[in-house]
Amino acid sequence: MKLVVFGLTVSSSWGNGHATLWRGLARALARRGHRLLFFERDVPWYAEHRDLTELPGGELILYRDWAEAGPLARRHLADADVAMVTSYCPDGLAATNATLASPAARKVFWDLDTPVTLARLAAGEPVEAVGPRGLRDFDFALSYTGGPALKALTDHLGARRAVPLYGFVDPEMHRPTAPDARFRADLSYLGTYAADRQHRLEELFVEPARRRPDRRFVLAGALYPHGFPWTDNIFFVRHLPPAEHPAFFAASRLTLSVTRAAMAAMGWCPSGRLFEAAACGCPVISDAWDGLDHFFTPGTEILVARGTPDAMAALSLSDAELQRIGRAARDRALACHTADRRVIDLETALEKA
Repeated sequence: MKLVVFGLTVSSSWGNGHATLWRGLARALARRGHRLLFFERDVPWYAEHRDLTELPGGELILYRDWAEAGPLARRHLADADVAMVTSYCPDGLAATNATLASPAARKVFWDLDTPVTLARLAAGEPVEAVGPRGLRDFDFALSYTGGPALKALTDHLGARRAVPLYGFVDPEMHRPTAPDARFRADLSYLGTYAADRQHRLEELFVEPARRRPDRRFVLAGALYPHGFPWTDNIFFVRHLPPAEHPAFFAASRLTLSVTRAAMAAMGWCPSGRLFEAAACGCPVISDAWDGLDHFFTPGTEILVARGTPDAMAALSLSDAELQRIGRAARDRALACHTADRRVIDLETALEKA
C-alpha cells in the first residue's frame, strides 16, 4: 500500500511522543512491503531539535505552509491506497479537506491524543485537525486509546467506526544494551513536562526521592520549569534523543511511567514509554488506570503504584525480583506490543472498512 499521512512531526522527538511512534511504524510498514509518505510542517521548534532527516522505509516531506504543500499533497493523494490525518496536525483542516476530496481508497483519522481531544470538546475548546463535521466523513477513526473512548468518538465526533491502534515498541531501537553511567538510577523517569501529571509525578517520584536521600533518581525530558521541586538526589537530563533511550533504561534499576490526567481518567491508554522500557528489559512501575492489565500483568510483568507507599515498596524490592519482572515484561512486549504487530492491526482495520 501507499500511505500518505499528514501529522505533527516525525523528524523531531523533542517534546512529543508522535515522532518515535511514526519512526517505528515506518520501519514496520516497509517490512510488510508498504510505502509511507509523511507530510510535516517545517516549524522552528522542531527544526532546532531535528534528529531525523530521512524516514526509514518511506519519504519525509517537509513544507513551509499549506500553499506549498497542497499541490504536492493532491498529487500523492491521487494514487494513495490510504490517506490519513492525525491529531495535532498543524494543517489538519486543510489536510482533511484534501484527503476527503481525493480518490484515496481509504480515508482515516488517527487520534493519538483521544482523551485530550474529548476533554477539550467537553470544555467547549477548539480541537486542531478536527473540522465542524467532526470525523463523520472518514471511513473510520483510529484511536490511541481504547475502552470508552471508542464510543465517545462515535457519539461526540460522529466517527462511523472507531478502532484502537495502541502504542507499541520498535525492537530494533529498544532492546537490552550496555548501561550508560551518566543515567545510573535507582528510579528513573523519562517524559516531557505536563502540568496535568505533575501531582502524580511528585507523589511517585519526587516524594520517594525526599524520603530516600541515599538513593539516586534521574529525570529526563523537555519543558521542565525552573520551579520544579528538585532535591539533591534528583539528577536532570534536559532532552534525551530516542537513540539514547535504551542506555537510559539499562542504567535504571526501576523506571516510572506516569499517565496524563485525561488519559488516566479514561483508561486504556498505555504510554509508549511502557513498551519501550519493557522491550529494554527494564522493570516498570506505573500509575494505576483502567485497562492496564490488558497490556501487562500487574505484579508479574509490571508494578502498579496508587500512591507514595507503593512507590517506596517497589524501591525496596530485591534486584533479583526486579530483574524477573523486567524479563517478563520484555517477553510480553515482544509477543504483543511491537510495531509489526500494530501494522497487522492496521491492515485488519483497513480490510474491514
